[in-house]
Amino acid sequence: DMRLRTLQGLQREKIEEEYAELMKLIAYLREILNSEHKVFEVIKEELIKVRDKFGDDRKTKIVPAEGEINVEDLIKEEQVVIALTHFGYIKRMPIDTYKSQRRGGKGITGIATREGDFVKQIFTSSTHDLILFFSNKGKMYKLKGYEVPEAGRTAKGTAIVNLLSLDAGEKISAVIPIQNFAEGKYLLMATKNGLIKKTALTEYNTERKTGLLAITLKGEDELISVKLTDGQDNVVLVTRKGLCITFDEKDVRPIGRVSQGVIGMRTAQDDEIIGMESIISGGKATLLAITENGFGKRTELDEYRVQQRGGKGVITYKITPKTGELVGVGIADDSQDVMLISDTGTIIRMHVNEISILGRSTQGVTLMRTNDGGKVVSIELVDNEEEE
Repeated sequence: DMRLRTLQGLQREKIEEEYAELMKLIAYLREILNSEHKVFEVIKEELIKVRDKFGDDRKTKIVPAEGEINVEDLIKEEQVVIALTHFGYIKRMPIDTYKSQRRGGKGITGIATREGDFVKQIFTSSTHDLILFFSNKGKMYKLKGYEVPEAGRTAKGTAIVNLLSLDAGEKISAVIPIQNFAEGKYLLMATKNGLIKKTALTEYNTERKTGLLAITLKGEDELISVKLTDGQDNVVLVTRKGLCITFDEKDVRPIGRVSQGVIGMRTAQDDEIIGMESIISGGKATLLAITENGFGKRTELDEYRVQQRGGKGVITYKITPKTGELVGVGIADDSQDVMLISDTGTIIRMHVNEISILGRSTQGVTLMRTNDGGKVVSIELVDNEEEE
């Protein structure tokens, strides 16, 4: 039998353990009460648990009523900014939502996102334009600009799967706003493995509501960029490791909508295409390149000689651990602004003419500070509409 003294000792140990746990709980609760930030953190954690346990998708869809009135006639035609996130949320905002800032700034919060989400792409459009959405799986979808729901700058937006019939694992990789399916226009497409394809825009004019096959892809290849051209431009392909090739678009003959394409650039096994641009002859623009660590530069287009398609290209950016790899490129002129988007949901907008023009084999200058551990994931060129 256990002695009374031993039994009393065990009971005392239990009481001391309970006391220690209570003191820890009291200290934790006092820490919460003394910090507004901690209070909001606890509320957020509890709401996330409720959302994960009880949340579900909307069961109904709000659609315009049928009638004799053309809905488009009631919509004011204006320029807007449309933002698309990594997890597939989309929204429409006024063009003046983002004001220009000096380079090297920290930016402003661009869009409130769910945990782990970030803004992937921003583009400008008219509310009356037809917006063509191209997915990484090689399909095309379309919406009118006004069909994208409007929301405030800090709103999450609408899940794009509620607007487009996307398949599992399918994400939007390119967006083209057009007024109509005009003759003499082409869609130029590039894949991450270096294939390129040119097809007449008219071949995509269909009333089909579900996804239309835009390009045939093999293996794990994905569609990464689509441009609207007149068939007379030069084409620029840029890789993540900082290589670039320029060739005449006439070297790519037009082929059918469901074709695979031809080799545009040969890449190393550890490299891939991250951007394609078309250069209009006689233009005075520069090639803008931005890295994941917020570095960037402009380079004169004269530094890139025109080659035959299918080559390995030349150096366009000196990649170092400090700069990180390239995440975005664009053909920019002094009349434009550029938006940099980070994976923490921060956006900074600046004038293109504030960015230094440097040679091909340089590492650029700091455009966006990423001290908080974030990475730049996307860039978008927009018209400079800042009011004086």
